[in-house]
Amino acid sequence: MQDVAAIAREIVAREGGYVNDLDDPGGATKHGVTVHTMRRLGLDLDGDGDVDAQDVRRVSEVQAVEIFLEHYYRRPGIEGLPESLRASVFDMYVNAGGQAVRILQRLLCEMGWSVTVDGVIGGETVQAAAEADRAAPDHLGDAYAIARRNYYFALADRRPASRKYARRRDGGKGGWITRAEAFMQPRYRLSEAAFQERVAAWG
Repeated sequence: MQDVAAIAREIVAREGGYVNDLDDPGGATKHGVTVHTMRRLGLDLDGDGDVDAQDVRRVSEVQAVEIFLEHYYRRPGIEGLPESLRASVFDMYVNAGGQAVRILQRLLCEMGWSVTVDGVIGGETVQAAAEADRAAPDHLGDAYAIARRNYYFALADRRPASRKYARRRDGGKGGWITRAEAFMQPRYRLSEAAFQERVAAWG
């Protein structure tokens, strides 16, 4: 597996610079670090007594990598998952927090393991993931990436304001979908025709 710090740097690169999109519940964000995360961690980078968008603007790539490694990889327990899952679950945790784990837990339930869907990586989830990986070593990572993609589609189905993250203005695959598909083998990625069919109901 690729070094986890290298994975964190790739996530930072994928997230990009400062944005403050009113349609994004994350609010002001830089390198993937949201203002909500910074408030939770008490990161008052400009020392003015509060944590706001101005603090987000000060976040460096190095700081973002450190935040992700500590609070989105080690503390949630992602390093305890099988190697085939770590990079994708880590990337999804940065993007969606505990939903990343719930997606995995629901997938494990669908595969036949009894797992509580609570967004927490405990012994039950670690054991079930390890057993699933041994049972399907060449498929679990793809299955999780597909479940990620399905989660994004379902979210966009329910929330029209989020569709711009799943479909570009020119009609092609948006960042959410390409992000999920980056963690699956090419044969599982949607063709352009299949993608257009999936999003046709969005108008």
